Amino acid sequence: MKENKVKSIIGGIAKDHRGQIRFVNDFDMAQVKRFYIIKNTDTELIRGWRAHRMEQRWFYVLSGTFAVDLIKIDNWENASPDLPVNKLILKADEQQVLHVPIGYGTAFQALEPESELLVFADYGIEHAKNDDYTWPVDYFVKRLSL
Repeated sequence: MKENKVKSIIGGIAKDHRGQIRFVNDFDMAQVKRFYIIKNTDTELIRGWRAHRMEQRWFYVLSGTFAVDLIKIDNWENASPDLPVNKLILKADEQQVLHVPIGYGTAFQALEPESELLVFADYGIEHAKNDDYTWPVDYFVKRLSL
């Protein structure tokens, strides 16, 4: 059964004279079917809002820092613009995977140039067109912090 709560899966880093290894050993990738990497053109662009009714996502920052805005969708046909927006900051040096379960919308903004975000999804690309809900970037207006 898919969990319905946003959560962070914490990893770590191992360093020695050869360099370093970043890891998130508690991230069980059994449900992952595909991945992609997001790299915004600049730090002004906000990529969102996009939500999924059946798919879940996991996010890992490869480089830089991202602001992630999250909302829990209340009505798929007519979402309330007053839904609370929770903001998280994800940094590459924190070695964490953010799990966003089904039912949430996301918006992303790179906070540093050249930031890259690795995204894992639990359905193949052929399913994407059947579970893609979008709103303008300024649709949800009530800002909170987690």
